[in-house]
Amino acid sequence: MIGIDIVEIKRIEKMIEKFGQKALERFLTPNEIPLLSSPSSIAGYWAAKEAFSKAIGTGIGKDCSFLDIEILKNSNNKPYFSQATLKKFNLQEADLSISHDGGFAIAAVIVLKKNLI
Repeated sequence: MIGIDIVEIKRIEKMIEKFGQKALERFLTPNEIPLLSSPSSIAGYWAAKEAFSKAIGTGIGKDCSFLDIEILKNSNNKPYFSQATLKKFNLQEADLSISHDGGFAIAAVIVLKKNLI
């Protein structure tokens, strides 16, 4: 299944200006916050979490909150979904791509559910 999302970086900047650290804590896990150093990277994680929730078919809400989704980075700085996230949503695999351009961050996610047989 596939999910995609786009967010205006300025929107995330305004949210951070208005609410500060509390804004980050509402949608980023404690492991994610130190990984992000700019509004564009923060916006990328927002878009990635929205795209993930669309890929699993729920959207952000009761069945899948922002904090249910954790994105880490490997040694090459490539973002990936944590094993806890895959386990929570019974996924075999999930791949993520994030890009930034023209004041926007966009993310695409592909998930593969575990075989239930």
